[in-house]
Amino acid sequence: MFIKTDKQAELLKKLEPVLLKIADRSQELEDSRDFPFENIEDLVRIGYSTWTLPVHEGGKGLGLYDFLLCQEKIAEACGPTALSIGWHSGIVLQLQENRNWEAAILHETFQQIKKGALINRAATEPATGSPTRGGVPSTQARKVHDSWVISGRKTFTSMAPMLDLFLVNAWITEENRMGWFLINRSQPGVTIEKTWDVISMQGTSSEDLLLEEVIVEDKYLVEEPKGMDKKGEGWLLHIPACYLGIASAARNFAIKFANEYTPNSIKAPIATLPNVQRLIGEMELELMQSRHFLYSVAGNWQNEIDLRHQLTPHLAAAKHSVTNSAIRIVDKAMRIVGAQSLQRTNPLSTYYRNVRAGLHNPPMDDATIHMLAQWSNLKK
Repeated sequence: MFIKTDKQAELLKKLEPVLLKIADRSQELEDSRDFPFENIEDLVRIGYSTWTLPVHEGGKGLGLYDFLLCQEKIAEACGPTALSIGWHSGIVLQLQENRNWEAAILHETFQQIKKGALINRAATEPATGSPTRGGVPSTQARKVHDSWVISGRKTFTSMAPMLDLFLVNAWITEENRMGWFLINRSQPGVTIEKTWDVISMQGTSSEDLLLEEVIVEDKYLVEEPKGMDKKGEGWLLHIPACYLGIASAARNFAIKFANEYTPNSIKAPIATLPNVQRLIGEMELELMQSRHFLYSVAGNWQNEIDLRHQLTPHLAAAKHSVTNSAIRIVDKAMRIVGAQSLQRTNPLSTYYRNVRAGLHNPPMDDATIHMLAQWSNLKK
C-alpha cells in the first residue's frame, strides 16, 4: 500500500533480479565479513547509483519517498549493502535538493556519478565522535597559494573500498571556521586503513580515511557552513529505512519458520499456537506503525517543500521510533524461532547483530529526545 505510483512500482521491479542475487550472497558475505563488492557492482550496473541524480543530469530524479522504498527492499536482501549504497544515494539526493555548491563543480560531480563514481561524507573522527554532536574536526586545512593542504584521519567511512569521492570536513585554523572539501580517491596522500572490526554491519567496511598533506584546488572547497547551526536533512531517513528492511526480513523468516516447523509435541505447525500468533501480530503492528510514520514524514518532506523547516523534529523522531521498532521486531522473530536463531548460520543471528547498529547512527536516541523536549517547549 505504500507504493503510490507506477514509477515506484517500475523501480522496485527493476531491482528484483538484483535483490535475488544479493540475498543469495548474504550468508557468504556474513561468513567472509568482507565488503559486498558484487552487490554494489550489480546496483551500479543497473544504474541504481544514479537514480537520485536530477533528470537533466542523467538520473531519475528520485525524491525521498521513492528512495526510501528502494532502500527498504535492498535492506531486506542485505543490510550492509543497503546502508552502504544508501549513504551514496542519500548524499546525491541532498546535493540535488540543496544545490548550494558552485554550479560548475556540482555538474562536474554529477557527471562523475553518472559514469559510476561513488561518494560519501567523511566527518567522524576519533577525538570528536559523531559530527552531529558539534565537535570541531581535528582534520586541518591550510591555504597554500591557490590550493588547500589537508591532513587528518576520518573514521566510519562506509563503503570505503569502492568510494571514488570523499566529502571531508576540516578546520581552517587561520580563519577559525570549518569547510567541506571534495577529495578524489586518486589524489596523492589519500589512503584507506583497514580498521573496521565489529560484530554489526561488518560488510559496510567503514574503514579509516587517512589524509596526509593532500593538495586540493580552491574550487573544491564546496561547502562553507555558517556557524554550527543544524537543519533537517531528509536524506538521512535512509538509515531507519535500512533497519526497517532488516526487521521485515526477520519477520518474513520467522513467519515462514512458524508455518513449516511442527515439533512432535503438537500436531500442527507452531504458527497455530496462541503465543506464536501473538508475537506475529505484535510484529505486524510494529511494522505497520513504523512504515506509516516513516513514509508519512518522507512524503511530507518530498511533497511539501515549504514546510521542510518545520520537519526537523519529525525526521529525528521517525529515525528514533522506526529503528527501535526494528530492534523489537527482530527480538520477537527470534522468540518465535527459539534457540536456533542464535546459530551463526541462521539469518536471524545476522539480523540481530546488524539491527543494533541503528542505535549508533545519527541522530542518537538521547539527542532526539532532548530535541523533542526543546521543540515542545518552544511551541508553547
